[in-house]
Formats: sequence, structure tokens, C-alpha cells
Amino acid sequence: MPHPGALSILRPGRRITGLRNFAMALGMALMAGTASAQESDLEGYLESVRSQYGLPALAAAVVKNGVVVAAAATGTRVLGEDMPVTIDDRFHIGSNTKSMTATLAGMLVDEGLLAWDSRVGAVLGDVVPAMSPTLANATLEQLLSHSSGIPSDTEEMLDIYFNSEVFDDTVPQQRIRALTRWADNDLVVPTGSPFQYSNFGYLIAGMMIEKASGTPWETLMRERIFGPLGMQTAGLGPQSSYGLVDAPVGHRIAPDGSATAMPWGPAADIPPVMGPAGNAHMSILDYAKWAGWNAGKGQRGPQLVQPETLSTIQAVHVQTPVRENPPPGTPSTGGYGLGWGNVAFDWAERPLLTHNGSNSMNLARIVVDTESDLAVVVTTNFPGADANTAAGNVLETLYLDYVEAD
Repeated sequence: MPHPGALSILRPGRRITGLRNFAMALGMALMAGTASAQESDLEGYLESVRSQYGLPALAAAVVKNGVVVAAAATGTRVLGEDMPVTIDDRFHIGSNTKSMTATLAGMLVDEGLLAWDSRVGAVLGDVVPAMSPTLANATLEQLLSHSSGIPSDTEEMLDIYFNSEVFDDTVPQQRIRALTRWADNDLVVPTGSPFQYSNFGYLIAGMMIEKASGTPWETLMRERIFGPLGMQTAGLGPQSSYGLVDAPVGHRIAPDGSATAMPWGPAADIPPVMGPAGNAHMSILDYAKWAGWNAGKGQRGPQLVQPETLSTIQAVHVQTPVRENPPPGTPSTGGYGLGWGNVAFDWAERPLLTHNGSNSMNLARIVVDTESDLAVVVTTNFPGADANTAAGNVLETLYLDYVEAD
């Protein structure tokens, strides 16, 4: 149901008028997370995109100057079923969790418990003593910017993620076991750009955060990001409650193109050991809170990190090589910061912070314009190229409508 204070937004392609002032008048309530701008025009547009690309569900939100000025969700929680989504339904954001992990690291940098140049061996050497010299010498900054020399997921890494030992240890202990099994590998930095998109690097960064803080990464996510930002729907792991279909569930696509809904259990998400690389979920409205906080450079509050620390997180640390047809979750080109891509889209006047996220069953996309204090988030419970294209079209359309409204 639309909130009583819903804003009127025109279908993309038509000019938006009078929205900015009206939105600002509702700013305090919206910033508190008590209202959203779900409106039939946006919902109708999303429904047309969802139908065109054959997606079960599609949601999007726009946040401007810390105010959610538009948000809607359409479709069904399960492909082919009559289970309508709501604006408060939880969607999986996959690798878009990485910017949150980087922000946790920034908190510990601010507290003097870590530094961006803290080395893996110095922080974790006592729990994983037999690591290669090149791994031991990798820094936290390199891990978070995918420039350490740790490769993208290899067969060896996949065997480490998916194994029967998960029944023997706590999740932080599983991460120690995972690193122990891989620690003798030498890191190889590619010629040219050092960028290699590395989930395993984020697993190690999560371990460094856990070791320095004395607290599991999962607990820190809830206590230091979800809680302060009022993200009440946010959680970790599969987005649907065990035994229920109370969220848009992910879908696994078979080689023949058939789709199977994956509502809960181990097969419904990446293994928990990989959490720091991407297993958060939340409603589109709560995701907009995260997007808006970043668009405002963290200066509206809450002050999760110092402004200069957030600037470091959002700044380009490495240039990425051009990749043809990259998988969802991997930026195609541009710069990369700490959990953020920095990409010059052909439809935007300046590079934007951006990231894609997918656990191979869902997809989320985000763009953040810190100069205009504007962000757009899009989520769907379907993976693959069509979902990526659909979400990209929505990002472009909504961003252009709202940046032009300035």
C-alpha cells in the first residue's frame, strides 16, 4: 500500500515537476524511515520492465538529499505463483555487501585497531601461521580493492567454500579453517592492472576485522551498520524465513533455462563463511538508507566513520581492466575503491559510485552520485544477463529523471 504521504512521480520519460520541494518538506519523516514514496507511476514503470524481461519481482528506490523520494516493488515472490511482493519485502544484495564490510574496516581504522596498510600476516599470523610470504605481506587496502594478487574464485577456493566441515565449526572458525587451507598459495599480481575481483580477499578482510575487534563480522554488521542506520529489515543469509515464503526468494537457473525457486536452507545462498563478500539482504527502503548515507558522504549522520575515512573508502584505489561480458557482481571497467566501483557511464555527466551484487540467484544494483547527493537502488529475485540489463535500464532511467530535476 502507498504511504499516505506518497510523492507523485511521473513515469520515466516525462519531466518531473514540483517533486524536490515537496520531498524536502517531508524530509524528517522520510529520513527516519517512517515513510516511502511508493507511487503507481513508478510501480507501473517497474511492472513494464519486469514483464519485458520475465523477472519474478523488481523493486527500486531513489534517495535525494537523504530523502526517499520514490520507491516501489512489483511482481511475485516466486516465479509463476500469485504471491505479490510488498515495499517492505527483503531482497538479497549479494556483493553489494562489500561496501559495508569496507565501512566496518574503516570504523576500526578510526579506532586505531587496524590501518589500511595493516598486513595479513601481522594481524592473522598467530591464528594462521603457515601462510606464504606474499599473502602475509598483503594489506587490508589491497584486499578491499581487489588488488592483492588473490585471484577470483578458483576451483580450490570453491572446494573450500563448499565442504562438509561447515558442520564442525562456528562461522569465524570456518573462516580460519578456510584461510589455513589456502594460506600456502603465492599471490601473483597481474601485469598491467592489479585488479582481480576476489571474494576470498573479502573473506580474509572479514577475518582481520574479527581479529582486531574481537567480534564476529556478522555481529558487527548488525550492531554497527544495520542498527545505527535503522535498517530494521536487514539481515544475513537467505532472505526468506525458514519454512516460510515471506520474501522474494532467489531462483536458480538450470542449463536448459528452467528456473527453480530457492526459498531457504544452505542452497539458498552462498556459504556463511563467505559472508563478508556478500550475503546481506534488506528491503528496498532500507537499502535506500544505505545508499543515501553514502550519497551524503556520511555527513548527515549517524557518523559511522570519519568523513575522511569514508572519502578513502569511496575513492579510486585501482584502475580495473576492461572485461567483456562480466558476470553480475563484477564491474566491467573504471576505477575501484574499497567495496565500490567508480564508473563513467555513457548516460551520466560524471563517474558514479556503483556496484552489482548477485549470489547467482538474485541481483542488486546501485549508483551513488555524491556531487548531487542522489542515489538509486534496484533489486530483483532473479539472476543473469536479462536481470542485469533490466536493473541497469531502471538505474539509468531513474537517475536521469531525478538528476535532471535539480
